[in-house]
Amino acid sequence: MSDKETTRQDILNLIDSFVEQIHRIRKILLGVSISAVILAPLAIGLSVYLLSHPSFFGMLETKDEFGLALSILLGAVIVISSIWLATGIRQYRSVKFLNSKYEQYVKEKNEIDRKIASQYGLDQD
Repeated sequence: MSDKETTRQDILNLIDSFVEQIHRIRKILLGVSISAVILAPLAIGLSVYLLSHPSFFGMLETKDEFGLALSILLGAVIVISSIWLATGIRQYRSVKFLNSKYEQYVKEKNEIDRKIASQYGLDQD
């Protein structure tokens, strides 16, 4: 095998390993987006429940500084969780798109490998 063929094979192996690594990262991103879709609504629901509970307003009247700080924190939880939920949904959609592209890539790669192996009489592993 010449240096040019070896370099070409190395580049193809590098591209394949890069695509495989992206596929592994995609799985992690899928887990993060699913956790956002599950946990963010729970945080929003709990915050809304606490803010709308009748005894919460009584606590606001008796505990001036603590009540104000708690109200601000619960508002921040609602805002941040809403952003997290929207980001999680958007990320889930993009990861789903990447998954279909990866499956198409693997199918085409296997088909090309099979054609090359049959054309040159190579054993397929």
